[in-house]
Amino acid sequence: MSDVVCAIDIGSANVRFIIAQRLDDDSFQVVGVGSATSHGLKKGGVVNIEDTVRAISKAVEDAELMSGIEVDSCYLGIGGAHIEGMNSKGVYPISDKGGGNTEVGSDDIQAVINSAKAIVIPLDRQVINVLTQTFTVDKQKGIKDPQNMIGVRLEVEAHIVTASITAIQNTTKCVERANLFVEKRMYNGLSAVRSVMTPEEIEAGSLLIDIGSGVIDVVFMSGGAPYLISVLPIGGDTITNDLALVEKISFEMAEEIKLTEGCCWQALLEDESGEILLPGVGGRAPIKLMKSRVCEIFYARMREIFDIIKSRVDDVLKTKPLGGNIVICGGGALLTGVVEVAG
Repeated sequence: MSDVVCAIDIGSANVRFIIAQRLDDDSFQVVGVGSATSHGLKKGGVVNIEDTVRAISKAVEDAELMSGIEVDSCYLGIGGAHIEGMNSKGVYPISDKGGGNTEVGSDDIQAVINSAKAIVIPLDRQVINVLTQTFTVDKQKGIKDPQNMIGVRLEVEAHIVTASITAIQNTTKCVERANLFVEKRMYNGLSAVRSVMTPEEIEAGSLLIDIGSGVIDVVFMSGGAPYLISVLPIGGDTITNDLALVEKISFEMAEEIKLTEGCCWQALLEDESGEILLPGVGGRAPIKLMKSRVCEIFYARMREIFDIIKSRVDDVLKTKPLGGNIVICGGGALLTGVVEVAG
């Protein structure tokens, strides 16, 4: 199994499982994927263990069937409104290796990272990822890798990602009950960054906006490291719910409209006077909705979402310029007009 890597993404709308095989050049080839509708999560958190386990089992079974490989472990993506990120600094005196040799070693690097991790967090939270931004050796700043450098004082700036212990335990329990061992956990937003951003974008200063069904992940990358991680407790389902409440229709009808006729930018409507015809309930007459009205409802929510994101990002942009791109991904990015509203 050493040449096989598996990963699972447990989202509010879908559970997805992937199996990849390592090739001779150390790259990976995807050989199996599986997906199942998720009913056991809300805003990225588990609310029904049994439903979540069933969805995981189905996704894993589909991936195994496609690849012809049986798996027993995986990497687990952690997401949800409980995720928080914060910047931290650590300082550590470089140890004498003997004879006055103060060369930075791997032990020194780990020690200064542990120093950055030594932050006060609530008892119900746990550090899941520590990502180094830059090192400083004796006031020489901007160092990416201080290994083997000479100095007496080592400093690090890092971004610490924390999550609810209960949420982690419940998610992990679901995976283990599906007969899988969790090898490592990683925040979903960082996985998305590696998937959809180029190395140049990650280095130059770029913003990721991952619009999921339950939450929106916002990650600002600069110099190859995150400087902001924020999770909004709203998503694609919120947009659907707006339409359902305003027009007094079922959530299922509103979701169908969003997927087939959804648009949040008036100028992109092919027919502003067009109508959407919905079947009546209980023998009642069909319901007519104006496409322009639906667009207004979607626009209002999308505009609010991007205003909130801007307020979250403004502070970090004062010190780290947006030299790259704004990358929008996730299911919500498929809504026609999202890019125009963001602009």
